[in-house]
Amino acid sequence: MRDHAQKELYSWIKSIVFALVVAFICRQFLFSPITVKGESMDPTFENNDRIIVSKVSKIDHFDTIVFHSPISKDDYIKRVIGLPGDTIEMKNDVLYINGKAFEEEYLNENKGEVPLETTLTEDFKVTVPEGSLFVLGDNRRRSMDSRIIGSITDDAVIGEVKFRFYPLEEVGTPE
Repeated sequence: MRDHAQKELYSWIKSIVFALVVAFICRQFLFSPITVKGESMDPTFENNDRIIVSKVSKIDHFDTIVFHSPISKDDYIKRVIGLPGDTIEMKNDVLYINGKAFEEEYLNENKGEVPLETTLTEDFKVTVPEGSLFVLGDNRRRSMDSRIIGSITDDAVIGEVKFRFYPLEEVGTPE
């Protein structure tokens, strides 16, 4: 009887250690839970939203990413606007990527709060350096993004936002 109990205990310990190793590997190399801090991505993401970030995604225009800030110890969440070599221009609240105009529907709510004759995003024009990304927050008037901190290096990227799991009424794939 005692031998059976020891085998059972050993079996449980092996299972728990295996589960912990798998969880560690997944979190280090595949995905990670993150808590959003601040209002720079309102209304897409709000302060204290909980998200899952994929560390193996290919980053493209308009993806939402989390990255290590180049100016502090914080991690930031922003939307990718420019890829390496892109020319990004904002003119009269219209985004141009390599000369082609893009509508940013995710800004409609914030644009509705801006007084007439005023733009949400000031005019600018930049070319994204190789090995970098140009990112902007959806809450353009309250975002510490590439307009201020410059382009983000590829190695600063933690991953792409894939899933929101809190608050419960917002669970799912973010737009």
